[in-house]
Amino acid sequence: QVKKQCDQKLLIRMKTKCVPCSLNLDTQCPAGYTKITNGTGTPDCRYYLEIKTHTLSLPGCRHRCVKEFEQPECCQGHWGPDCMGK
Repeated sequence: QVKKQCDQKLLIRMKTKCVPCSLNLDTQCPAGYTKITNGTGTPDCRYYLEIKTHTLSLPGCRHRCVKEFEQPECCQGHWGPDCMGK
């Protein structure tokens, strides 16, 4: 039995919106994603706060999320929708 289907595993990475670090504890990743940062997340971004005529740029935190995705692919030497071609 020759293996015809060799699915590729892809890792999709994303970051949540930048918010004040104190508010980031409860931030969740989108559905299907897994949070890979803990606590308040990573303090590597800035968010903006508008006060009347001024806009303040303040340091904030965000979480990193990943999602594993299997992309169907035929093994080398096979092709077609069912990977039967040789």
